[in-house]
Amino acid sequence: MSEPITLTQGNFKQEVLDSDQPVLVDYWAAWCGPCRVLSPIIEEIGRERAGSLKIGKVDVDAEPELAARAGALSIPYVVLYRDGEPVAHSIGAVPKQQLESALGLGDELDRAA
Repeated sequence: MSEPITLTQGNFKQEVLDSDQPVLVDYWAAWCGPCRVLSPIIEEIGRERAGSLKIGKVDVDAEPELAARAGALSIPYVVLYRDGEPVAHSIGAVPKQQLESALGLGDELDRAA
């Protein structure tokens, strides 16, 4: 997996909405302790699904409009986008298995690769 993509107003459409791969977007902030707990889990999921899933990060302080558009009222807020549409989300720092389950990241995503 390459490094997670820093998402901004300028690249969100290209990297997420127009992506031919599912995109896991982490809405986070540097001051958020639970966000720092969840970040390595998201990166691990990205490594395990390299080539079939992209990882993006939205700093809610730098990109408040993107966060508002996604409905990120509490962080960490993780959204799975497929074909440009949000299809699942998870709120808070949760264990990897719970995050994957909430987002539907199982055999179905792996088969889609």
